[in-house]
Amino acid sequence: MLRISKLTDYGTMILVHLAVQARGAKDGVVDPEHLCSASDVASGTRLALPTVQKLLKVLARSELVRSVRGAEGGYALARNPATITAAEILDVFEGPLSITECSTADSRCELEDGCPTGGAWQKINRGIRGALDEITLADLAHPPREFPLVDLSGRSSRLRHRPTPGQG
Repeated sequence: MLRISKLTDYGTMILVHLAVQARGAKDGVVDPEHLCSASDVASGTRLALPTVQKLLKVLARSELVRSVRGAEGGYALARNPATITAAEILDVFEGPLSITECSTADSRCELEDGCPTGGAWQKINRGIRGALDEITLADLAHPPREFPLVDLSGRSSRLRHRPTPGQG
């Protein structure tokens, strides 16, 4: 099963929180100067403060988030949410996507040369990566009703966003 870790999920929640806070700071326009304290992020996401602090450090090292020290300091997105992809977020916490050993850039599979399925898995891996590259933090923060998808044959289809209970 393909599944992201809880820390990846929590890190994404933190990024979404920062994106929403930056957008709400000035009439819906992204304000890169809007800073949130770790305590504000913890309160807004309902995550434990030590977890938020740990993840903000990881996000700052990855340069998705910038930190400002001092009494008026805090955290903000380092870039516009529309330029941060889901693939980048996963890379920070999970490392590069590879659903099989032969899907990695530095594959060490001794059977790769004669494997009849390796090419198919690599194609699947590229398809998943491509889908993750198309979804941005802005999409995650404000999901559209539909995500246009392109299947491997090149035909377009639509994936409907299912609202969570209580949403329209």
